[in-house]
Amino acid sequence: MTPEVRLKRLHSYISRMPSLSTTVTKVLEICNNPVSSPNDLNRVISLDPVLTGQVLRLINSAYYGIPNRVTSLTRAIIMLGINTVKNLVLATSVLATFARNRSIGRARMDAFWEHSLCVGTTSKLMARMCKASPSEQEEYFVAGLLHDLGKLPMMACFGELYNQAIQRFHEDGVLLFLAEREQMGFDHCNIGMLIGTRWKLSKRMLNAIVHHHEPFAEASEPDNLLFFLSFANQMAHHLNAAQEGDGLVDERLLRSLAEHIPVEASDVLAMKPQIDEEIEKARIFLKHTAGE
Repeated sequence: MTPEVRLKRLHSYISRMPSLSTTVTKVLEICNNPVSSPNDLNRVISLDPVLTGQVLRLINSAYYGIPNRVTSLTRAIIMLGINTVKNLVLATSVLATFARNRSIGRARMDAFWEHSLCVGTTSKLMARMCKASPSEQEEYFVAGLLHDLGKLPMMACFGELYNQAIQRFHEDGVLLFLAEREQMGFDHCNIGMLIGTRWKLSKRMLNAIVHHHEPFAEASEPDNLLFFLSFANQMAHHLNAAQEGDGLVDERLLRSLAEHIPVEASDVLAMKPQIDEEIEKARIFLKHTAGE
């Protein structure tokens, strides 16, 4: 099977994924409009009882740590900010698509989300360290949570080939995204682009997902979201949250990234207890987003 045929099959798989609901699409439109207000957002979300319930459950979960229970959707939107709610709704919709994927083994799915939570949490804490706004911090978390989404269709459609890529890593120490290219003709970043485009992710989010392994590639658009995500992805290996076949640290890349961001590896390692605590909180986020 040629890479073109494999890509066609993946295109077909992704095209069968549920589209964003009309409500979620409208939420994204409102949030991307600079003159929108919390009331505009409330009017749309309140028409969808399921989405309203998800938002309120998440806001009142340990992940956000709000001391007094929030029962008003408008108040929740005001407290968290429009961008935070946008990312919450987006992550809810995207993760729900893959939450019950039966074609990928439970152990592999658990490892996938463990790594994704670590990268998202680390990115968020790095952003907080650099005094980013709360809504920006949430964007960094969502980018980390979604950065490896392209792996899931690849594992679902070409499990045997994907195992061969992992074997190439184990036997020859080839970085997994490069082994994917060898075995399939493309990597999970390429497939992440297909998913992100279908879900209408922001250009900035797409850039980070597509280039997190090669942030200095000519086609990338350098910014802190990309650099922090790439750095956090590498640091996840030091933090013992690497996925199967993805346990090599690209020290050269880490050094290059350190020249472009005001965070060093030692800073992240020093935050490990805080990262572990945030990951435990974020598990609640994942549990609710997956609809468990």
